Amino acid sequence: MDVVREIWRHATTPQGAPPDGVVLGAAAVALVCLVIPVLWHLTRHVLTIVHEGAHAATAVLTGRRLAGIRLHSDTSGLTLSVGRPRGPGMVATAFAGYVGPALLGLGAAWLLSRGYAVGLLWLFVIALALLLVQIRNWYGLWSVLVSGALLVAVTWWGSAEVQSAFAYLVTWFLLLGAPRAVLELQSSRRRARGRGTSDADALARLTPLPGIVWVGIFFVVCLGALVLGADWLAGPVLR
Repeated sequence: MDVVREIWRHATTPQGAPPDGVVLGAAAVALVCLVIPVLWHLTRHVLTIVHEGAHAATAVLTGRRLAGIRLHSDTSGLTLSVGRPRGPGMVATAFAGYVGPALLGLGAAWLLSRGYAVGLLWLFVIALALLLVQIRNWYGLWSVLVSGALLVAVTWWGSAEVQSAFAYLVTWFLLLGAPRAVLELQSSRRRARGRGTSDADALARLTPLPGIVWVGIFFVVCLGALVLGADWLAGPVLR
């Protein structure tokens, strides 16, 4: 109980704003991860975890029964849920994946703008622990465990400066990576030539809107989250 109280105290105590260099440096590192192919393939798994977690959370919230999550080494994933094959719940579940990282990044930016870097990291740890029990393949298990171990190490043993820098880095990566993932989605849809099995294609089968419209909606949501989140993170630095 003493440990829990200590975690709660650190998580709910606002920290001071980090130096401007930390905020902008974290953004620069996140951009580097996006533009260097090797780094992008490695860090893309973070977006996949959040993407599938968003599917899973939305499925549960809309009354569907979660049947498991698979994460693959090619950065793809699959979330299975049981329920009505059509209707608002299925539409919401299919929609949540690509906007999930952007919306999580936006929420993270809001918390960081109020000084809750440690609280944010502990929320990430809790989310990964909840996700872990739904993983149904070995690579997914390894991916979530490694991510969780890194988060716990930074949150438990890292200095306040390291915790803040890491929280900003993850948040920038979510905000910046989400639009790129949507662009990759459309690229893969073009290669599939109408035989796609993406979330956008699933939504096209569930609704009157074609897949390209859903891709556009994904991109607008992700871009809007990036603009607003960047203002919360870097606005005080640049103004």
